[in-house]
Amino acid sequence: MTKHATTYNHGVPWEDGFGVTQGYSVNGTIYISGQFSHDMQGAFVGEGDFEAQARKTLENLDRVLAGFNVTRSNIAEMVVYLTNPREHFERFAVLFKEYVGQHRPAGTLIGVSGLAFPHQLIEIRAVAHASTDRDPRGRARELEHRSR
Repeated sequence: MTKHATTYNHGVPWEDGFGVTQGYSVNGTIYISGQFSHDMQGAFVGEGDFEAQARKTLENLDRVLAGFNVTRSNIAEMVVYLTNPREHFERFAVLFKEYVGQHRPAGTLIGVSGLAFPHQLIEIRAVAHASTDRDPRGRARELEHRSR
């Protein structure tokens, strides 16, 4: 199989220093690094405001997806890290359903004691696919499932 890899970065100053890329696509699978609440200059935003942080984090996730010419409907899996899941779970569940709409990716929510920034409350990583899962006639294809 031929390996076809591309990467995406937001273009913020700190990206080069960490040795990772925001998104890495190989053979149609897109691996998205943990996204968090930062502006276009790379500065953390939303201190003390969970909803603002969650919305900006999802916005940054959308930017990575757009960098690969796909949308949130291409997300196969999301892993959400919350510093206080008991406090923020219900609000995030509403925001998550708003974000994904009718799409239903696999998902995991993990409570953590801290994240990269002292006031960071949320981080989201994801895996997406570049295919549309549509046949040439424009109808959605059934994914083949085999049991052993």
